[in-house]
Amino acid sequence: MGKVAATLVVPALLMALAFCQAAGYYEPPSPGKCGLTVGYYHESCPHAEDIVKGVVAEAVRRNPGIGAGLIRMLFHDCFVEGCDASVLLDPTPANPQPEKLSPPNFPSLRGFEVIDAAKDILEKACPGVVSCADIVAFAARDASFFLSKRGRGVAFQMPAGRLDGRVSIASRALDLLPPPTFGLAQLVDNFAAKGLSAEDMVVLSGSHTVGRSHCSSFVPDRLAVPSDIDPALGTSLRGQCPASPSPADDPTVVQDVVTPGKLDNQYYKNVLAHKVLFTSDAALLASAETAKMVLDNANIPGWWEDRFEVAMVKMASIEVKTGRGDGEVRRNCRVVNY
Repeated sequence: MGKVAATLVVPALLMALAFCQAAGYYEPPSPGKCGLTVGYYHESCPHAEDIVKGVVAEAVRRNPGIGAGLIRMLFHDCFVEGCDASVLLDPTPANPQPEKLSPPNFPSLRGFEVIDAAKDILEKACPGVVSCADIVAFAARDASFFLSKRGRGVAFQMPAGRLDGRVSIASRALDLLPPPTFGLAQLVDNFAAKGLSAEDMVVLSGSHTVGRSHCSSFVPDRLAVPSDIDPALGTSLRGQCPASPSPADDPTVVQDVVTPGKLDNQYYKNVLAHKVLFTSDAALLASAETAKMVLDNANIPGWWEDRFEVAMVKMASIEVKTGRGDGEVRRNCRVVNY
């Protein structure tokens, strides 16, 4: 690009950014075009976010584990095909293996019925208006709030305007979702491929403070002898998990043995104490840079919560579809429109 052209483009980018920020938009993908918007449904479906929040509140009240599942659902959706609700699509004769049947998602991913319940109400209130992708993003935000409200609390605005995708392939989930056996360099590269920093990766890993994990996610590698896992935790896990988990015998255990039902910064204290399940959790101490992040998140009040709010919004903007040629608003979150 020549010097004159560059001189013209840079101010245009800055003007677009200023316009979008002033209008409440989250991220402009190109000059003159804004991305996701806070309050996107204020006119077209004024109660959309309240409806989702009400459904999530009831689901989390009945079973806090569903809240953890909804946070995980956003992550598993956004890292595959972008944040487009592709993880919600059911198998069909034409596509018998969608994302939700991929090993990273099946049978462990939870919360589909919550998204269905919210969509049913929204379709009655505002037919064809609210995308499933936005419902997934709102639900993850609301689950974070309800699981954290007994502490410092996690509360943030979630921009919207995502459209639903029409492509969902199980093998893509295997290719793009980081497994719990990843080391630090692999994690950093995996998140960087989605536009997320090493700090984003460390901060989002904090969601492992809630929910449960199948034994097969960390057995046998984390329970091998010798291991850096806390000896007492290792003994406890060996008592709960078979030595060789199988689909027929694969129990679940809590991911945070201290505050298992609360979204807080206890995860980072557990990392420091070697009381975490996954290789990918323990890997956060593998460099001085990420170890310092773990220390700050563990010890500075409100530090992790503030960064988690920002990282969640950033993750929820990965490869979004916002043009009508890119996606659709599904009438049923489990099937594409025909």
